[in-house]
Amino acid sequence: MKLSQVAAQLYTVRDHLKTAADAAASLKKVREIGYQAVQISGMAPLPEAEVARMLTDNGLVCCATHEPGIRIIEEPQIVIDRLAALGCKYTAYPYPANVDFTTMAGIRDLAGKLDKSGAALRAAGQVLCYHNHAIEFYKVEGRTVLDHLYDLTDPNNLQGEPDTYWVQAGGGDCVAWCRKLAGRLPLLHLKDYGMTADNKPYFAEIGNGNLDWKPILAAAEASGCEWFIIEQDTCPGDPFDSLKISFEYVRDHLCA
Repeated sequence: MKLSQVAAQLYTVRDHLKTAADAAASLKKVREIGYQAVQISGMAPLPEAEVARMLTDNGLVCCATHEPGIRIIEEPQIVIDRLAALGCKYTAYPYPANVDFTTMAGIRDLAGKLDKSGAALRAAGQVLCYHNHAIEFYKVEGRTVLDHLYDLTDPNNLQGEPDTYWVQAGGGDCVAWCRKLAGRLPLLHLKDYGMTADNKPYFAEIGNGNLDWKPILAAAEASGCEWFIIEQDTCPGDPFDSLKISFEYVRDHLCA
């Protein structure tokens, strides 16, 4: 993994992206930490041209986005146009809101919709990925929902954006999932998993949690991962400090 492949998920600093001025200031801070790329998520609904200009002004590229799930399913052309305006190839379905994962019928319904939207993005030279949480590790007919979703979709139409924290939280194996998605793994969310003294998990900065990063990253690289995206859903203090701690650990201990 090269440092140029390491990105910041802007959802981490979402409380600092509510206006154009705040977004510009936040992108400047992210670049000053050392990041060269970002994933756009949690930002105010600004015109794509304005966001693209902010990125260029700060020497950043948009490696991926998260778009509303309902928009990906029902209005994929809007997503296609947005990605094109941002000069971005990848987006991810962020969360299965109001999806019934207790039956194969519900799983097949979502898989079919994702496959259809993914085909539309592929025709435009773009890629739809799936971002998991822990819920996808619920088992139906002896297999996890996540297994079913990938099995029921064309790899050309739906690729992976596994989230290391949520794989761990769901009882999965991060290394095994990176290997399982070989050739289907352009994006990986790097998110460390910590445990408090009173037995509660928490989102930790990279290196401050319990995940064994070197084998995870080695498996991801072997599977063709292009972007390694640092994210922290909640932070103990200033989220920019958490992004800095994670970046410096990755730079100093994990990058080639």
